[in-house]
Amino acid sequence: MKKEFTLTVYSENQIGLLNRISIIFSRRKINIHTLNTSPSEVPGIHRFNIVIDETEEVVKKLVRQIEKQVDVLKAYYNTNDEIVWQEMALYKMPSDAITEKLKVERLLHEFGARAIAIRKDFIVFEVTGHSEETDKLIKFLEPYGLIEFVRSARIAIIKDSSGFHEKVKEFEKRQPGEEVIENEYLNKQEEVFSM
Repeated sequence: MKKEFTLTVYSENQIGLLNRISIIFSRRKINIHTLNTSPSEVPGIHRFNIVIDETEEVVKKLVRQIEKQVDVLKAYYNTNDEIVWQEMALYKMPSDAITEKLKVERLLHEFGARAIAIRKDFIVFEVTGHSEETDKLIKFLEPYGLIEFVRSARIAIIKDSSGFHEKVKEFEKRQPGEEVIENEYLNKQEEVFSM
């Protein structure tokens, strides 16, 4: 049975990686609902949050496929109850709707909205929450002249994750293993013999 999953991918920040990850989804005809990419807490490491509706079996295969990408360090998948997540939404309203109608002002206060831009002709409000909450506010504001609405992609933190930050730091500190040095030596020897 399909349900909503959030995939969290840690990777090096390399050109083309987003395209390669997107191709993995498009080849399987899986629609990405939201995608957010940002730097992580570790310098040089980026974090992707990808939201899809799919079966767990398919999601497991996706995660394995994503982890095969050279620049990917680790990928996880979680259900909504295994993560803490939020989205940010911006609402652009006519100034007169807010200043003249006390009901709208009270409503925005109930939703925890805060004004981030106030102009003579419009006011922009910011709200954070789950998509259901931000969609509900759209319905309330539409009769009062909602001009524009935009919502960000999901940002999420895994509840039970511990130590990934430390694992990445340890990984970065490690010196190349004997095997890597040996392979480099063999490659140089092959070049000499092929001349």
